[in-house]
Amino acid sequence: MKECYTLKLDEISILAEDLLAKFPAGVVILRGDLAAGKTTLVKEVAKKLGVEEDVTSPTFSLQQVYGDKLYHYDMYNHGLEHFLSLGMLEELEKEGLHFVEWGDDTLSDILHSAGIETMTIDIQKISQNAREYKICIH
Repeated sequence: MKECYTLKLDEISILAEDLLAKFPAGVVILRGDLAAGKTTLVKEVAKKLGVEEDVTSPTFSLQQVYGDKLYHYDMYNHGLEHFLSLGMLEELEKEGLHFVEWGDDTLSDILHSAGIETMTIDIQKISQNAREYKICIH
């Protein structure tokens, strides 16, 4: 399944609602340049799930957990090899919704071969206030 959304930042709740309705569990790989809005999307999904904690990018901690079913990872500083060497693939098998910033096709292939449902969202900054979200469910 492939979908494309072009949204202003104040309309991101539309994407968060659709995402939760169509993909309530599994791994969401978020790709896009710095400041594209990857963490912004995770914040909106967390809000829709009733998470009251402050959602921040796990750039230096590698993983943040919100509640009991929302997980947020960032591979920017660590890379896939480090992620796998820490046994983080097992974390992705836990029940819930897992957002992985800076994941790549190799990670997607590994997850697919492990039978883990995966969604990829490519985010492109169109303007200061608008983004294009290309979504593919594997």
